[in-house]
Amino acid sequence: MKFGYTIVYVSNVASSLAFFEKAFGFSRRFLHEAGDYGELETGETTLAFASHTLGSSNFPAGYVAVNSTSKPLGIELVFVTQSVQESHKTAISAGAVEVSPPETKPWGQVVSYVRCPEGTLIELCTPVGG
Repeated sequence: MKFGYTIVYVSNVASSLAFFEKAFGFSRRFLHEAGDYGELETGETTLAFASHTLGSSNFPAGYVAVNSTSKPLGIELVFVTQSVQESHKTAISAGAVEVSPPETKPWGQVVSYVRCPEGTLIELCTPVGG
């Protein structure tokens, strides 16, 4: 078994793809013609977005949707970078909301947190031990 995908359910798949392209430099792999599903080039594990409409069809009993008005869900997407400060600034200029500015943790790793326009929590960090 291997970890294949993370799928974030959002209001607008195309807008979310565009935000992640601008904020974090990922390139678009795919956007379905119906606009309900899209993927980014992120390495071995795929980061994908699906519409709430598709989510509702997958989970007829409902689910807790990510949104920007409540506290973040207890899950985060983590992007490893050599320059957290620069990546943090780029994300903010692309429309992310700062949760926590870059900070050096006691173990030496630099970490910051932002939230995407639709509310997904993002950690930006240097490699552990590097």
